[in-house]
Amino acid sequence: MSGVLERILADKRMRLARGEYSAMAPAAGTSDGKRFVASLSEPGVRIVAEFKARSPSAGVIVPGADGKLETFALAFRRGHAAAISVVSEQDHFGGRTDWVTRARRISGLPVLMKDFVVSECQLDFALSLGADAVLLIVRALDDRTLGELRRAAADRGLAVVVEAHGREEIPRAAAVAPDVLGVNSRDLASFETDVASLEPLAAEIAPGAIPLAESGISSRDDVARLFAAGWKAFLVGESLLRSESPESMLRELAG
Repeated sequence: MSGVLERILADKRMRLARGEYSAMAPAAGTSDGKRFVASLSEPGVRIVAEFKARSPSAGVIVPGADGKLETFALAFRRGHAAAISVVSEQDHFGGRTDWVTRARRISGLPVLMKDFVVSECQLDFALSLGADAVLLIVRALDDRTLGELRRAAADRGLAVVVEAHGREEIPRAAAVAPDVLGVNSRDLASFETDVASLEPLAAEIAPGAIPLAESGISSRDDVARLFAAGWKAFLVGESLLRSESPESMLRELAG
């Protein structure tokens, strides 16, 4: 596990110990994991558009992000994104948990709460925000906890994206029968991305989970090559957020 990931998880557990993930009253509009899965399952290229303020590798991506969330969420809707990924982690990505509720309300799209989930109480918190799906990161969890959280999410009607980094983690991700199996092209040690490394990995994902390619995707050529290799959905964040027109870029990526 990289030092960055260790620090992120340590900070997350400190917030949990302070009781920051106590479930609130449910958000307007109930969570719907089936809708998230159905949207990513539709024919053709399916783009999950990501909103995040900053990252440990890229620094600030969207200055004044809190005041721009609705603008981006509407652009994602107009550009026909399949869903929105909201990076809500506070300490290292500059996120806010209320972004989940706001993005869903303004866009009407299914929303993935992208945080570092290590406890079942975070699933209840995701429900209270109106999230439709949650992220579970293979490298952040042991096999027992990964399986328990996946089952607990399903019991709550939340879709689950299980994220692997590299070929060796795909079997661990597949073992919990996720709705979506994402493979991230970012090396957690160097934080560099290698989109080409994803091409042969779609074949490693058994039928049943939607294959989701993550990180470093920035052009129609990237999407076309990965789609031809067997990837069905694509998580795109930084390149969309830095583009002059996220709506137009989404349309271009989807062809």
